[in-house]
Amino acid sequence: MSFKAKIIGVGHYVPEKVLDNKELEKMVNTTDEWIISRTGIKERRILGEGKGSSYMGALAAKVALEDAKVSAEEIELIVVATVTPDMFFPSTACLIQHEIGAKNAWGVDVNGACTGFIYATAMAAQFIESGRYKKVLVVGADKMSSITDYTDRNTCVLFGDAAGAIVLERTRQAETGIIDYILRSNGSGQHYLYMKGGGSLHPATHETVDKKMHYIYQDGRTVFKFAVTGMADITEEIVKKNNISSDDIKLFIPHQANLRIIDAAAQRVKLAPEKVLINIEKYGNTTAATIPLGLSETYYEGKLNKGDIIILAAFGAGFTWGSMLIRWAK
Repeated sequence: MSFKAKIIGVGHYVPEKVLDNKELEKMVNTTDEWIISRTGIKERRILGEGKGSSYMGALAAKVALEDAKVSAEEIELIVVATVTPDMFFPSTACLIQHEIGAKNAWGVDVNGACTGFIYATAMAAQFIESGRYKKVLVVGADKMSSITDYTDRNTCVLFGDAAGAIVLERTRQAETGIIDYILRSNGSGQHYLYMKGGGSLHPATHETVDKKMHYIYQDGRTVFKFAVTGMADITEEIVKKNNISSDDIKLFIPHQANLRIIDAAAQRVKLAPEKVLINIEKYGNTTAATIPLGLSETYYEGKLNKGDIIILAAFGAGFTWGSMLIRWAK
């Protein structure tokens, strides 16, 4: 009999420091009203200097392990989704593995941008579905403030820092846990959302720093157009593929990039507003952390019950996009 991967533990971490729109008004030529009307964001969290994505990821992981009642030593694999690793190498997964004491696990980082957590969860699920592993930790963590130019009003209003984590365990119940996932990418999107500097193509130099090549760049209009279509299409595709109606869905957790993109995806599958998770006003776009952060908050608010059907969907740089169908097992 084949195996499925089910979520048995959830956790998240957000920094204490809040950067609200009023503070941004003092930094760049923008207004609270403009930011809210265009994005739906009111504030975002910022991690202080001297701490990286692994710091947040480890704290979220510890909460998820405690919730799952699983020791770190029981974890066999750690998959971390991030575009802001502490450093190129060693991997953020290795840093988290050491910090939480998961001495029997190996780990790997996944760069899927805003779709990273769905990519990472799908990869982790396959290790469990194969029967090779029993327990896997998945983390989505990004310190977006580390690559944000706070003189660029087109991007600095969007991003925040956070981490979320889940613990996956093997189950033989066919209709439980992660039921299905659809993953996509299109490299032509490389021209519209990227960070040019720091890699092998443009290593760090005085010139790359002076040209601000180590900050995130986004062609907002083009990304918005592709994101609306991509996330709506992939959400509709997984719903139709699995013969699910809007009435069957308990919760839709979309990537929190822009309120208008979220609304478009929800309308495509005819979801009532109360079934759509929206927390972008509090955290902004935390990239790989948005989906596990939303899942964790909902869980700890007591809004998920065993058997509930959850849909995840995201769109990110690359371009990357994907969706996932989960039947809640906790």
